[in-house]
Amino acid sequence: MFEKILYPTDFSDVSLHALRTCVPKLTSMGVRELHLIHVVDITIAEFEAFELEDIYREKLEKLAEELRTDGVKVNAIVRIGIPSIEIAEVAEEVDIDLVVIPSVGENIWRTMFMGSTASNLARATRRPVLLLKYQKKDDGFEPSVDCSAIFKRPLVSLDFSKCSIKIIKTVRKFEELIERGIMVHSVDYGGMEELERNIEAAKLNLEKSAKGIKAGFDVEVLVGSASQAIIGTALAKNATLIVIGKKGRNFLKDLLLGSTAERVMRDSKIPVLLVPCD
Repeated sequence: MFEKILYPTDFSDVSLHALRTCVPKLTSMGVRELHLIHVVDITIAEFEAFELEDIYREKLEKLAEELRTDGVKVNAIVRIGIPSIEIAEVAEEVDIDLVVIPSVGENIWRTMFMGSTASNLARATRRPVLLLKYQKKDDGFEPSVDCSAIFKRPLVSLDFSKCSIKIIKTVRKFEELIERGIMVHSVDYGGMEELERNIEAAKLNLEKSAKGIKAGFDVEVLVGSASQAIIGTALAKNATLIVIGKKGRNFLKDLLLGSTAERVMRDSKIPVLLVPCD
């Protein structure tokens, strides 16, 4: 399992809800260290940032105290700066295994041109990011998947590049929690005359890749738009998590068009585990 988790919080309602109801379920699966971080956004707070630092440190320490249990070390970290950059730097400094961050609907992604913590963090960090999905319900929030079941039925998307090796290594970290997974590859390349050959080759590659994980996996080759095929298959197969890699591309193209990974993170109704491959 992921032994060191980093949880950024902005003290919003959904962030606190996930911290108190979801994160404890994750830590019970073998997490040894939980690091909570709040970044005082220097672009918003400006001269007030240093005054706010002590206030937020006290608030974060109280949250840390709530979550401390035998066997789990909880650490509170407050930084001043640009949230996505500071979070990514702390993830490297502490040698984090997984960054966990919640979102509600698609609102957080609608602000992409202005910059949002989740989308910018996905670009900035070299650590796996688990994006939890929440929906507003009455006066509270409801997770799309119970946190105790997130790793039970993962859909793992591979493209057979070097990135796929890193994805497999990441899945191995929670392979003992998997009941049954599905491994997919989307064929959205080549001409019509090559389609059948490409599908057969992809199926063989998926079967070889699945042998690298102890848990049982079904394999399926998808055809068409990668992001739509992945999301549709995840729903059809009742997956609890989508695991996908994010390779570096031209920043402007990512911003204007969105990579497959970013479209999946934006449109998926279930949690997404993003594996940076740079």
